[in-house]
Amino acid sequence: MFKLKTALFALALAGLTVAASDRDACAQSKGSIGIAMPTKSSARWIDDGNNIVKVLKERGYVTDLQYAEDDIPNQLSQVENMVTKGAKVLVIAAIDGTTLSDVLKQAKAKGITVIAYDRLIRDTPNVDYYATFDNFQVGVLQAQSIEKALGLKEGKGPFNIELFGGSPDDNNAYFFYDGAMSVLKPYIDSGKLVVGSGQMGMDKVSTLRWDGATAQARMDNLLSAFYGKKRLDAVLSPYDGLSIGIISSLKGVGYGSKDQPMPFVSGQDAEVPSIKAMLRGEQYSTIFKDTRDLAKVTADMVDAALSGKEVSVNDTKTYNNGVKVVPSYLLKPVVVDKTNWEKVLIDSGYYKRSQFD
Repeated sequence: MFKLKTALFALALAGLTVAASDRDACAQSKGSIGIAMPTKSSARWIDDGNNIVKVLKERGYVTDLQYAEDDIPNQLSQVENMVTKGAKVLVIAAIDGTTLSDVLKQAKAKGITVIAYDRLIRDTPNVDYYATFDNFQVGVLQAQSIEKALGLKEGKGPFNIELFGGSPDDNNAYFFYDGAMSVLKPYIDSGKLVVGSGQMGMDKVSTLRWDGATAQARMDNLLSAFYGKKRLDAVLSPYDGLSIGIISSLKGVGYGSKDQPMPFVSGQDAEVPSIKAMLRGEQYSTIFKDTRDLAKVTADMVDAALSGKEVSVNDTKTYNNGVKVVPSYLLKPVVVDKTNWEKVLIDSGYYKRSQFD
């Protein structure tokens, strides 16, 4: 009888062990997701990485999050390692979207799904989906904020403006610029806006690696060469990190005083230093892109791709990467200024009020 009980207990224990093993296998069956982010120098990318990891872990995935610190060979090496280690999906915010063709060919051969995250990966057929915001609309909103601040719709002007673009190796930079110019160009053509330097077009106004110090140096040169006795009324800046550099340059020659008010400076990403600058009256506006929503969209793409379901997209025409039109999901950006920053950023839970006290 004792032997029978012992045998039954052993069988029951074995059953529990098998069940536990099955649960463990099930928990791990969703696999590893490689997440390649460009840099930690921008708070925005830190938020992106954290949000994606949070959502994917909640859904049962293992994540491998890497930051390349804007070093192209470093990001290439990180993605290669993700492929080697058996990632099921690669989520890549590329530093230079033209440099990943070979490693993505390897990924395709292994059946790995590739999702371009916020920055389009160019010149390869081996990118499956693109999760981003409506980047043309970002530029439109930036320009409309300047249009509103100057009263251009009411016929005011002429005003002097200078234009800044993003990094020439980032596909988004061209969409931002083109969106902005769709609003500003008619005013430039009519003479209501005057680009004092004459510098227009991404070949002249781009800022490599979105570097704030580079933007500050260019603004220094523009002010010195073209605005000795003229007032600068507005600056189109596509990103908060550039805006901070531009504002530093402007303050250096006396803007921001009662006698010489700050020009209207746009921005993007609603970073804390720029919101604080906005509250001080130095930066006029920024564009908020809720990375929590982008993380959810990306996780939905991962889920659908790995379960064999149809991946949800809402744009199949706009984003041609030079080889193919990449199926995309576009989220809506929101313009933020002094009038709505608390509602958009604090009430939504994105930031805490104490961060701005």
